[in-house]
Amino acid sequence: MSRVVLIAFLIALSPSRLPGQVPACDALTGEARASAARLLETIAPYDCCDLSLAECLKASAPVRLVKRLAADVCRRVGAGQKDDDVKRELEKRAASMPPVAKPAGLDLATVAWAGDPAAPVSVVVFACARCPFCSKSVPALYQAVTEGDLKGKVRLAVKLFPVRSHPYAAEAATAVEAARSLGVFWPYVLEVYGRFDDFAVERLPAYAKAVGLDPAAFEAEVRKPATREAVVAAKKEGVRLGVEATPTVFLQGRRYRGDLEEAALRDAIEEEVERAAGASCTP
Repeated sequence: MSRVVLIAFLIALSPSRLPGQVPACDALTGEARASAARLLETIAPYDCCDLSLAECLKASAPVRLVKRLAADVCRRVGAGQKDDDVKRELEKRAASMPPVAKPAGLDLATVAWAGDPAAPVSVVVFACARCPFCSKSVPALYQAVTEGDLKGKVRLAVKLFPVRSHPYAAEAATAVEAARSLGVFWPYVLEVYGRFDDFAVERLPAYAKAVGLDPAAFEAEVRKPATREAVVAAKKEGVRLGVEATPTVFLQGRRYRGDLEEAALRDAIEEEVERAAGASCTP
């Protein structure tokens, strides 16, 4: 066997080299490790470093964004995603973040914020009250910004976007808007989502009573033309901004086009928290 062939053979047998300092990457083995190494050599961060992620990680103190994106790549590879799928998801994430994405111009005059209203990062979700995914993601975000590790860092708002294919979406949205007008948006929308699996349109007044509203005052608010008009206006705004399905997330006013799976969305939000603190491009 020639020396060149022997060296190539030994390289093929040796573990794929990955830059250190990223636990999600260090945990990979075998073909997953080789796949991550290939991807890190070909994907570049959209900010903070002009080289590939692999080259950026070779710095003595890699910046936070680089390590965060490398970890995202390695998590996806570890979960079994193919190279092309990982690249596609990273491209969608990049399209949602500075310096690429621009603010959409949301109307936030009447929204009900959850979390600290002065928090530096805003998350706005166009959601349907009868959307099964929304019934999980919105309460999870609410918990994170009011009690979890995003408390004081992120504020959350929901804009109503009833989806025609969801039964009773319009009626549920009108009820939620009535609750907002009466000052109990979040208790009511969480009640509606909490009752998702045994929802009944005739129980909407009972849900109002459960969160402390007077049923008669609630039903009077539901019947007001202004309540329905507010729902229609929110839906029109969503359509104008390109919303087609729920949930659709706007992060710091920018349309978030990345993966809506909880871990991926939370990672993007945490990236924005670091950016707001001026720490995204620091070690």
